[in-house]
Amino acid sequence: MENTLRPADKRDVKRALLALLLLCVPLLTLSAWRIMYAEQYYKLYHEHLYHYPDDTLEDISYLESALKADFANPLYALAPIKDTTEWERYRDLFSMHVNLKLIYCFLTIGSKYDKMTAFFFNYPWKRQNLESLDKAEQAYKTASGYWQKAKEWSAKAWAMRDTHLDHIEEWETENFRVETGDLDYQAIIDAQLARVAKVRADFQKMDKNTY
Repeated sequence: MENTLRPADKRDVKRALLALLLLCVPLLTLSAWRIMYAEQYYKLYHEHLYHYPDDTLEDISYLESALKADFANPLYALAPIKDTTEWERYRDLFSMHVNLKLIYCFLTIGSKYDKMTAFFFNYPWKRQNLESLDKAEQAYKTASGYWQKAKEWSAKAWAMRDTHLDHIEEWETENFRVETGDLDYQAIIDAQLARVAKVRADFQKMDKNTY
């Protein structure tokens, strides 16, 4: 029998078959992809070679969801857990680490909107530059809030520093750096906010006579 279907008709048939196959996928298979636990959200986070704002915002969404979600059963933790003491230290370190990652993300977002210097020839775009500085300032202030949370979790983890978790030594190193003052995001954030204030003041002084 001769195939009388036109190319457009064949495409419609293929679409219909694909839709039917999708409907036949068992619901249990689909639910297997459901993201529920803190560790699952954290695994979705990944640093990008090029920090485009949309990519950074996506990472922020994953990390914030990780902080809000329940932890998985200790069997599925990101480090081997043998007892309740290790389980408690693991959760404290995880929460501290995720807050530190969020600080990094918001500093990255802030840098995208920041203006290092108010050049006189930027006057025609004074309003846009001031709006951009406002966004940078908000990102830095948000990072400051996460720093306070990171320090709280760090202090809890530090109180249990005699309990060592081999598989997350990086987090333990972060804990050590926070508690010894080697890692001080507040100093970095304060410096950024002070510079934003200065650059904003320089832009606000601009008028048609300075251009």
